[in-house]
Amino acid sequence: MDKLTLYVKDFSRTPGTRHRDEGRKSNSGQQFREEYLEPYFSKVISGEYNKLVVNLDGTIGFGTSWLEEVFGGLTRHYDTKTVMSKIEFVSKEEPYLIEDIHSYIEHAKDKVK
Repeated sequence: MDKLTLYVKDFSRTPGTRHRDEGRKSNSGQQFREEYLEPYFSKVISGEYNKLVVNLDGTIGFGTSWLEEVFGGLTRHYDTKTVMSKIEFVSKEEPYLIEDIHSYIEHAKDKVK
């Protein structure tokens, strides 16, 4: 079984708000999580793939609320250990994002929706 790669730039080169209701065509983190990340992640959880690689390169950048909604939100649906062990991040353009995302995952359970 191989790794499955998800490119954020295929969703949008301009990731936007946290939630869908924060603007029309907002490229929200909620939309990305629900329509892209969760379906890809479910293929890893089911055993179809060993790991999900999320490639963050090719966008104009990320807001912290977008990243927290995506990866913290996923962790609020699954457990921290599963998310950390099943997702690998790639960011050659902004490598510090990987540490930030790990922090959002580790602290997701502390954040109340």
